[in-house]
Amino acid sequence: MTFIDTHCHLYDEAFDADRAEAVQRALDAGVTTLLLPDIDSSSTPRLDALQAAYPSHFRSMAGLHPTSVKDDYEQELQHVHSRLFHSSNSGNSPLHFIAVGEIGLDFYWDRTYEAQQVDALRRQLLWAAELDLPVCLHIRKAHNEVFALLRELNRPSWRGVMHCFGGSVQEAQRAVEMGFHLGIGGVVTFKNATMADVAKAMPLESLLLETDAPYLSPVPHRGQRNESAYIPLIAQRIADLRDIPLQQVADVTTASARTLFNL
Repeated sequence: MTFIDTHCHLYDEAFDADRAEAVQRALDAGVTTLLLPDIDSSSTPRLDALQAAYPSHFRSMAGLHPTSVKDDYEQELQHVHSRLFHSSNSGNSPLHFIAVGEIGLDFYWDRTYEAQQVDALRRQLLWAAELDLPVCLHIRKAHNEVFALLRELNRPSWRGVMHCFGGSVQEAQRAVEMGFHLGIGGVVTFKNATMADVAKAMPLESLLLETDAPYLSPVPHRGQRNESAYIPLIAQRIADLRDIPLQQVADVTTASARTLFNL
């Protein structure tokens, strides 16, 4: 049984003590492909090093995370632009980016840089369209604003995933109608999680598995460091919610990820 973790940060410092072991545990669990979204220029070297160490199993994205949008965001965007338009297309680099991400809007803590976040998201969405790449969207307390921007850009359809989807079933339906997949992670295993309603109501073909490791560990590891080896726990919860075999969840979500990210 094969799985894809469509969103993990195994380059994070949380794995410095046992990164190789965490990778092996993921492979042993059937998670054979792991996708790495970027955060900002400070995380890029660690991401690149992990990709280089396991080229058969890790695939990389490039993007500026909304919570990293600060006063220096123009410089950070130039870093992303250089990676997307020069590093991966030069023919002189082993890097090949499968998506623009993770990008988005995050107004959970404050809205100090709201205008800058919107500008950064708009520009990165346009770069993704120019390069014909899918996007990995991080949205927190900002679904209406993201939908408004997507409507403003007025593409016939979008390709991408709304990572760690936390909206309502109605918002999930809007996302799917626009062409997005929904990233389902450990939160789906939490008691009374609204994500469970989304995972049950939306077409299975629209769901992708993710951990967001080291964050948001599924039950029974909630509160501990998350890792990609826990993907089968998330898949099993989806199977239970939909009353279908685990193999079906594995097969469909893996096929969807391969198609979306051209793996």
